[in-house]
Amino acid sequence: MPVGVYGDQVLPRLIDKLMDNGDIRKLRLQALAGVSGVVLEIGFGSGLNVPLYPAEVTKLYAVDPATIGRKLAAERIGQSNLPVEFIGLDGEDLPLADESIDNAVSSFTLCTIPDESRALREIYRVLRPGGSLHFVEHGLSPDAGVTKWQHRIEPFNRKLFGGCHLTRAHDDALLAAGFVIDRLDKSYTKGPKPYTFHYIGTARKPLPSA
Repeated sequence: MPVGVYGDQVLPRLIDKLMDNGDIRKLRLQALAGVSGVVLEIGFGSGLNVPLYPAEVTKLYAVDPATIGRKLAAERIGQSNLPVEFIGLDGEDLPLADESIDNAVSSFTLCTIPDESRALREIYRVLRPGGSLHFVEHGLSPDAGVTKWQHRIEPFNRKLFGGCHLTRAHDDALLAAGFVIDRLDKSYTKGPKPYTFHYIGTARKPLPSA
């Protein structure tokens, strides 16, 4: 998935600064609780999740379209014992075998990826049965007044933040892709409401029927 100079060089540096604070870190930790084994992270970015992963994670496959993220992540990876392997640029086309990943992670990525449904189907494909997608995303608010503003400002937001949508209902997309939602917290955090309604939880690939 090609990106321009702004998307590849400027935006990752901006996000690295904006998304590295105590409040966002708490949301990330909430989403990462219980993740283990061989993990796929789409939208790896500058590796802000790396120091937050539980010790039970044994390997991380990282996917991100902005190559500058690897340079920004180098120090975090170097300070961690977690093996990180960069495997591609596109979360909609994962270079992994079917059912080869224990768990997956998406943080502030499903809002931005061009085709959320396709990305979720790819994650579902590579997950082992019983494996889960751990996620924290901002998305569509249930409040009509906030939703109105989300739709109003979304075109500008997409241009400024690399295609970021404010109006995606991630729980609906997860269910449509075949996941079973085991845990979901939908609530506002600090900041302007159109930007701060978050979906945080886990969605599981079911085991085959007996």
